[in-house]
Parts: sequence; C-alpha cells; structure tokens
Amino acid sequence: MAILNRMDSLLQKCTSLIHLKQFQAHLIIAGKFQFHPSRTKLLELCAISPAGENFRQIQTPSTNDWNAKVDALTCSFALKGCVRALAFSEAAQMHSQLLRFGFEADFLLVTTLLDVYAKTGHLDHGQKLFDSMRELDIASWNAMISGLAQGSRPNEALALFKRMKEEGWRPNDITVLGALSACSQLGALKQGEIVHGYVVDERLDSNVIVCDAVIDMYVKCGFVDKAYCVFASMSCKKSLITWNTMIMAFAMNGDGCKALELLDQMFCACNHAGLVEEGVRLFDIIKESRVKPNVKHYGSVVDLLGRAGRLKEAYDIINSMPMVPDVVLWQSLLGASKTHGNVEMAEKASRKLVEMGSISCGDFVLLSNVYAAQQRWHDVGRLREAMRIKDVRKVPGFSYTEIDCRIHKFLNGHQSHPNSKEIYAKLDEIKFSIKSYGYTAETNLVLHDIGEEDKENVHNYHSEKLAVAYGLISTSDGTPIHVIKNLRICVDGHVVLKIISNIYNREIIVRDRARFHIFKGGVCSCRDYW
Repeated sequence: MAILNRMDSLLQKCTSLIHLKQFQAHLIIAGKFQFHPSRTKLLELCAISPAGENFRQIQTPSTNDWNAKVDALTCSFALKGCVRALAFSEAAQMHSQLLRFGFEADFLLVTTLLDVYAKTGHLDHGQKLFDSMRELDIASWNAMISGLAQGSRPNEALALFKRMKEEGWRPNDITVLGALSACSQLGALKQGEIVHGYVVDERLDSNVIVCDAVIDMYVKCGFVDKAYCVFASMSCKKSLITWNTMIMAFAMNGDGCKALELLDQMFCACNHAGLVEEGVRLFDIIKESRVKPNVKHYGSVVDLLGRAGRLKEAYDIINSMPMVPDVVLWQSLLGASKTHGNVEMAEKASRKLVEMGSISCGDFVLLSNVYAAQQRWHDVGRLREAMRIKDVRKVPGFSYTEIDCRIHKFLNGHQSHPNSKEIYAKLDEIKFSIKSYGYTAETNLVLHDIGEEDKENVHNYHSEKLAVAYGLISTSDGTPIHVIKNLRICVDGHVVLKIISNIYNREIIVRDRARFHIFKGGVCSCRDYW
C-alpha cells in the first residue's frame, strides 16, 4: 500500500508531458500498468492522443478507465447509443457529464440528448432541456414536436408547431408528420387543413409518407372524401400503407362499393409490379373486414400467386372459395402453369375447364405449350386433333403500328405488306445483331416437332417484330415506335425488343392484351414481370 501511495505521489508531482511519459514508461517496464490504480489518473492528465495510446494498452479497461478521457465526440457516440437503445437512465447520466465538462453549449449534443428524452417519453425532462437551449436548429424542434405527439400530448405539439412558424422557422417533412399525428389524435380538422396547406405550399407532398399522414389525418377526423381527394391527386407513388388506409377508411365508413373498387385497383398494381406479399396481405385484411371479396378479387389473388410461381397456394385458394370458381380463375392458373412449366397443375386446370364446357382456343394452346416445352409431341398432337374435332381455331397473332398517320397491320409470318422485302431484310439484320448480345431464341415453346433453325424462324417473324422492323426503316433515328398487339407478348419477343431498344437507341412502346411495355435502353418498364 505504501508503494502505491508513493507512486500516486510521484504522479501528482509530474509537471510536464515528458514527466508523464517517463512515469508511464516506468509502469510499463515494471509490468504494473495493467493493474496499477494510477493508470486512470494518468489517462486524465495525458493529452488526447497519448491517452488513446495508453488506453489501448489496457487489456481489461474498467468503467473509470473508459470515463477518464471524455470529450464531445465520445459523448456524441454514447448519446446516439442511448437513442437507439431508448436508454433514459444512461442518457440522464450523460446529461450530468455534459454539464460537468461544459459541453452544454454544444447544441448538437444537446439535441441528441433531447431526442432521447422525447423518444423515451420523458417529456418533462425534454421540455426543460428545450427551454434552456441557447441555440436551436431544426432537429431540436422536430424532436420535441414528435415526442409530444407520440407521448399523447397533441395540444402541446400543435402549440409548439405554431410557435416554430411564428419564430420564422420552416418546418420540414419530419415536423409536419408530428403535427399531423397530433391533429389525428385530436380530430382537429381545421388545424389539420392548415398543416395540409403548408405541405402543399412547401411541396412536401412529394414524400409518400407525408401524403399517407395527411390521408390518415382526414380519415381520423371523419372526412373520408377529403382523404380520397388527397389519395387521388398524389403525384408520388402510392405505398401499401396508402392503399390500406384508404380502402379500410371506405370499409369502416360503410362504403363497401368504393372499398372494393380501390381493392381492384390495388390488386392490379400489385399484379403488374410483382408485389406478391403486399397483395396477399391486403386480401387477408379485406377478408377479415365487413367487405366481402367477390370472384374478381379471388381471381386477382390467384393471378398474383400464379405469376410468382406459387401454384399450390393459388390452387388451394380456388378450392377454398365460398362461391363457385369461374372459367377465368382456372384459365389464370393454366396460364401460370404454362409460365412455370408445371405439367401436373396445367392438366388439373385444363380438366376443370373441360368440365365447365370451355372450348377457348387459348386453353388448348396453353396446354400445348406446356407439353411442347417438355417435348411431349404425342400430347401436342392429341390436343390438335381435339381442336380439329371441336372446330376450335387458333386466334392469329397480329400487331398494328401507326406511321405518318396510317395504320399498318402485321400478321405472324405474313409478307403481305408492300414493304415486305425491306422489312424482312431488316429482321435479318436484327437477327445477326442481337446474337452479338448473347441472344439465343426461346424455341422450346414452338408447337412443332421441327428443327431448331425452323423454330428460330417461326419466332423471328412474330407480328410485333415485323411492326418494329417497319418502324425502324420508316422513321427517323430517335423516334419512338408504338405497337398494338392483340395477344400477350411472348418471352422471346420480350427479350428481342429489349435488345433492339438498346442497339438502335429507340424507345419501343408495346400495348399487348394485358398491359403496356415500354422498352428503353435494354430494359422494360414491367421489369420482366408480366
């Protein structure tokens, strides 16, 4: 003990950095630095850099060692940790450290501390700190307004929002979210309209989260029509929350027809964007509400799951329906089975269609495609014979394009157009060019047991390719090419048009039976999901 006291006495007599380093060297050489109580005092007396070097030599730092060298940066990291962990007591201790070391003038540190108080619900502490702050930046206002709104003190939140504007501050998107939440809690329509007006004036409605908050505010104030006006006029992309809020608002207010109308639109959006989980979740929510989905809604979910390859789930939903499934549902499942090459599910769907008396050529063609992909030519022939017996005729594929105010029609493989020679020469040029991009024709779905070269030619002369080729030879560089197609575009055609749009630097807009495809720079607007 006497030795330790003597060492402490020597440390206190160190009057320069050289003396401190000599003392440190002595402890290290003697092997006492790791365990000597004086190491914490040494850290306190050293400048920042030497203190950091000393600290790194300690194998198991104590709490005192960690606290020995506190600066604004270490306080900042510690407080940010408190925010993430919602650690109020630790933040309160940090508050005392800020005061002890004179960091209360650092408004960034104080703002972070304020954020902890607000998010942990200790609003009285937060209010005192806010009122004592010598300098505010906008984050301070946001932390306090949001904290008051989330802490069920909406009146105070709105009062602070009003004060903020009166003092010349410009609330941002985070500020208005807190104010809108307060209006929703109070059902304060007039104040909500004022906030909404500010949102529009400052163009904060480009943020979907802000729009969702405005819609929610009007709904909770009991004005669904005002909420729908915001919904319908949104310039930003609607989120799942946007759709859910609006659909449930109509459902809860007894307007089931409008809720179902929006549900149709939502499923359409989900189907075309591949938002499978979102669509299924929304469907489950609707089933649990007072709005009962109809056959069309079940069809949308089956289509959504089918496109995603979740055929068993789609099949189970059809079989669990409270009403009799219609032809469209089974055709949707058949189409998905063809897309994903599921022969067993395709045959199940086909049998159901036969039982229902459907003789659509599309049903036969889809099942033929499934068999052709597996090279089951006997089954393809059997279906063709069945089509002949039932006098089922395949609908020919054709495409339109408008050039110089004239409509031009193209059929698969036909050479009836007056510029046919130039069109087919352009297709040969395209065929050669796209192979350098790694293109190989998707020939496995051609319904003929013929050679690969002949199969490639069948694909190469599809109507949309003829229309695009004509567009390339008859319009100037950079001019968009518009094509209308009576059938859904096939996988091979889709791949080819993406490459053409890149090679020839052309925007190609194709409207097929299901949707629009905008090809540009080698990609399609559907993101290969159609």
